[in-house]
Amino acid sequence: MTQEPWLPLLRDAESDLPGAKQRLFTALYRELHDMAERQLRRSAEVNVSPTTLLHETYLGLAHGNASFPDRGRFMAYASRAMRGLIIDFARQRHALKRGADFHLTRLDTQMGEQQPSANSDGPELQRLGEALDELAIQDARLAEVVDLKYFCGFSFTEIAAMRSTSERTVQRDWEKARLILFREISNQSG
Repeated sequence: MTQEPWLPLLRDAESDLPGAKQRLFTALYRELHDMAERQLRRSAEVNVSPTTLLHETYLGLAHGNASFPDRGRFMAYASRAMRGLIIDFARQRHALKRGADFHLTRLDTQMGEQQPSANSDGPELQRLGEALDELAIQDARLAEVVDLKYFCGFSFTEIAAMRSTSERTVQRDWEKARLILFREISNQSG
């Protein structure tokens, strides 16, 4: 069996060797860029380029302490980071539509400093993000399947190979995750 070229880079990044995360990111750049394009296609609310999204993701990756024991976890982590950035970009866009470029402040006499007022969000993306975060708390395995399937674009076969499990198990996890997410999003909306 041939070893994947990025596997030693993954091990180096896991060991937190200097520059290892950057080398891993560079080796998987094309695949990550494709993932960024897929995620942005699903979100018409966000007007940033896939390259911008990918580079913002890298900045978070390079300064974080995430663990990447295998390719699937690395890709799921990158997917979650991209999803979070897309939600943040959507919030900023919605806030600007509502006049957020005007910053209202109030003077807190007890603290002696100004506190910016809070603005609202990109509702659909935020609900999805919150539902996925809740799913990750309930069952991290199911949340990872959603990240790998929906956001990364991997097939059930590819996910099964990454996780050393059967394709049918991945399909069951996918269906279960979808039901939980649907229920969670419905509860947030109602």
